[in-house]
Parts: sequence; C-alpha cells; structure tokens
Amino acid sequence: MSLLVIGTVAFDAIETPFGKTDKIVGGAATFISLAASYFAKKINLVSVVGDDFPSDAIGMMQKRHINTDGLQVKQGEKTFFWSGRYHNDMNSRDTLETQLNVLEGFDPIIPESYQDCEFLMLGNLAPSVQMSVIERLRNRPKFVVLDTMNFWMDIALNDLHQVLKKVDVLTINDEEARQLSGEYSLVKAAQKILSMGPRYLIIKKGEHGALLFNDKQVFFAPALPLEEVFDPTGAGDSFAGGFIGYLAESRDISFDNLKRAVIFGSAMASFSVEKFGTERIQNLSAEEVDDRVQQFIDLVQFDISLV
Repeated sequence: MSLLVIGTVAFDAIETPFGKTDKIVGGAATFISLAASYFAKKINLVSVVGDDFPSDAIGMMQKRHINTDGLQVKQGEKTFFWSGRYHNDMNSRDTLETQLNVLEGFDPIIPESYQDCEFLMLGNLAPSVQMSVIERLRNRPKFVVLDTMNFWMDIALNDLHQVLKKVDVLTINDEEARQLSGEYSLVKAAQKILSMGPRYLIIKKGEHGALLFNDKQVFFAPALPLEEVFDPTGAGDSFAGGFIGYLAESRDISFDNLKRAVIFGSAMASFSVEKFGTERIQNLSAEEVDDRVQQFIDLVQFDISLV
C-alpha cells in the first residue's frame, strides 16, 4: 500500500572523529525513503532540490522503487546544504553551516497520483509546511507519522501544536521531549505530549534505544551495540523510514505491531550509522536486514522463571 514521504533531499558535509566528507547526498526524506524501501513496495516522494543535485542520486532512489514524480527540481537554484561536526561522544554536534537555498520557499506539490496514500511520513520541516501537506490530501491517510526538532519548538511552537492534533505518531529525541513538555521525567513528558494530540509517541535515545508510548502502555527497544559508528546524521530518519515502511507493508497499526515496527526502525538506524551518508542503506540485502533484526531479538529475548 502506498506510502507518502515528505521532507528534505539535500547535501551534507560531515566531520566525525572517524573522518570527514565533502558534499554527499543526505536529507531526511532521502534516509526515510531508502530505509522504508526495504519493506514498503510503493513509496512516493515529495521534496525539492536545485539543478545542482546529481541525476545519478535520483536514479539511485528510483532503483529502490521510490517514485520521484513529486521531487521538484528548481532550475538556476541550489539544493539545501548542511554541514556539521560531531564531538567525540557522537551524541552532540555543532552546525558549521546551513544554506536553505531551495528549501526557503518550498511549497510541497502533491501529484494527483499520490492522492491515494494510506500512510504519510512527515519528515522534519516547518510545521506550517507539514500542515499544508495534510490539508492538500483529499482523504486523511490511515496513519500519519510526524518528525520534528527543537528548532521548530523555539520559533514555531504554536504551528507545531496545531499539526500535532492531526497526526497519529510523533517521533522526537529525549532532549526535544523534555523541551516540548517541560518535564524532565520521560514518562511524565510522554503523558503531556500525548495530551497534545498524537495517539503514540516515540522518544529516540540514540545509543540508548527508543521508547514507544501510548496512553496506557510503554515499550522499550534497545540500540544494538556496534563496533564502529561513523556517522549518526541519518540515524533518526532511517529509524523513521524502517518504522513507517514496515507499517505500510503490514497495514497493521495495532500497538503490538507498532512494537515490531520500532525494532525494524532500530535495525535500519543501526545500518545507517555504519557508513557516511546513505552509503550503507543503499544496497542492503534481504538477508542482511533479517540478520540484523534477529540480532535485536536475540539481544532482548530470555527465559525467566518466577517462583
């Protein structure tokens, strides 16, 4: 069943303790779509790039059965660019440069062929842009997931509150959950955020796993211990892509299946950090994905007898 992904297709320049890159392909929608493509069979992308974006990168996405009819290419303009440097702990980073370029005036156009989407993934963008996508769909999708960040909480909190009333799942990290809720305890933070509108909340904790909340239940998924972490830039978006891609393919939005989707999302995030940019998640085999998911299962599965 069709999955609609909205977000950035961009250039990144990354520096970590393990090396640095020149401009490479990145962007939330790129990571989300690639990760989702290992599960969902029909992915429709809406984004914008400049005429400096390489055609072979678009071809790479198309080979992963990602429909790019909704990818606007602005002639004479440049693609969104972000540059950052990660600290030694790989959990914190400094932004070195941000060039909005085509993103500054991005007006998402939903092709007619995309109107039948049942699953919608709203990647990190201005809340007003995310709301415009929801309003431009003739029918509300079966399931809507939204990602955001502290920047929008700082400058567009009212818009964010409005769009939160329209979604099923919000995905944010632990720092953002505390900022949005004003609560230090993540349990209390989740309760307050769920009262803002979403039915489910995912709090991503990086190398410490992820939490899934609804009004009565909590599920925790660990992060897989990895020997090498080269680039965490796309980890959160790869998580979101694996999560929504698995749900779109299974079409089961029960809490039990959302727990499975969190594991699949965690697996895709663990691949993403192993190389710079999208390199690792471009050409995974089905066996690699299955093996990685099994590693997560083995990590938490145990027998215990209570006497």
